Amino acid sequence: MKLGAFSVSLSVKDLKASKAFYEKLGFQVFAGDFEKNYFIMKSEDSLIGLFQGMFENNILTFNPGWDAKARKL
Repeated sequence: MKLGAFSVSLSVKDLKASKAFYEKLGFQVFAGDFEKNYFIMKSEDSLIGLFQGMFENNILTFNPGWDAKARKL
């Protein structure tokens, strides 16, 4: 049964610096923008969410309807 994929959602203090850091590690922007205060970063089968001012702690997020490559199931 294909239900979805998990990702790590990180609460960051500086969205611009965090985005640049993960881009240096090979991640690319999959969704989001500065105006909405978040980015979903993707590298192969890994998804990381960067969120500024949305929640206090890091969380594990379930993405229903996405596979590990963030494609619609």
